[in-house]
Amino acid sequence: MTDADAVPDATPKASTVSPLPVEDAADLTTRITDNVERVIVGHRDAIENILIAVLARGHLLLEDVPGVGKTMLARAVAISLGGSFKRVQFTPDLLPSDVTGVNVFNQQTREFEFQPGPVFANVVLGDEINRAPPKTQAALLEVMEEQQVTVDGESHRVPDPFTVIATQNDVEPNRTYELPIAEIDRFMKKLRLGYPSETQETELLGRVTGDHPIDSLDPVASVEDVLQARRTVSQVTVREPVRSYVSRLAGYTREHAQLGVSPRGGIALVRASQARAVFDGRDYVIPDDVQTEAQSVWAHRIRTDGDDTGAAIVARALDRVAVE
Repeated sequence: MTDADAVPDATPKASTVSPLPVEDAADLTTRITDNVERVIVGHRDAIENILIAVLARGHLLLEDVPGVGKTMLARAVAISLGGSFKRVQFTPDLLPSDVTGVNVFNQQTREFEFQPGPVFANVVLGDEINRAPPKTQAALLEVMEEQQVTVDGESHRVPDPFTVIATQNDVEPNRTYELPIAEIDRFMKKLRLGYPSETQETELLGRVTGDHPIDSLDPVASVEDVLQARRTVSQVTVREPVRSYVSRLAGYTREHAQLGVSPRGGIALVRASQARAVFDGRDYVIPDDVQTEAQSVWAHRIRTDGDDTGAAIVARALDRVAVE
């Protein structure tokens, strides 16, 4: 594999970690998914999508109506990964410093000391992120892109690995704020859970009649496991024809939408495809990986005129752009 065949790892710390064999990384994803399913019923695809975002060094946005398990899913994934977990409940009066942290004057040392905010964790749950005004939402822009927080001119690194899982309700639009496009573009994936089927809901009700299964859920991985699996994903081969295919798909969205996919979106799709290949036990990306990941990675980034949707444009791109 040449340097041109792999997407470069942007996390300096990750470059010092030894990758897992592809088979071991695939087994790890299965183990984590099975563990989360002890809590979450009927959403294996969503669990896999979250893990793909984690292993591809991305962030994830869960959007749906209240009460379908968005927060519980994020908690179950965080516990299974074995890393630190923090939750931020976004409200209209939340300040940016409540998210990132603030410098506090120490009377004893007569110096300012940085008090970290809740973003200093391996998995950060931003609950109902669209309840807070844009100024507070923007507090996540730097840390989601650069894994650091800058306060009063001084930068502070967040833990590695670092993933934001944000939830937002798509009801009560008069009581929420629309996410800035720059922030939406920083989410690798956007998912909807939907209501469970009758059979799934019956099983769910049976699980929670006593103690909730989240209370007895144990980690099945460690931070080191996640870092090694991330390194495995970053070394998956992406040949030039596949990269060209992604570029042509992105070009189609730019030609047929008011706002098409950005280069960041193209990078996100390649990284997600690398993670999908590892899920399937391969060390190389095929066009099927790109096609599987395109909707969840791209649809939320596209802005259209009229009644067209981002999902429809992605579907047409996959249908009309040939695989060479």
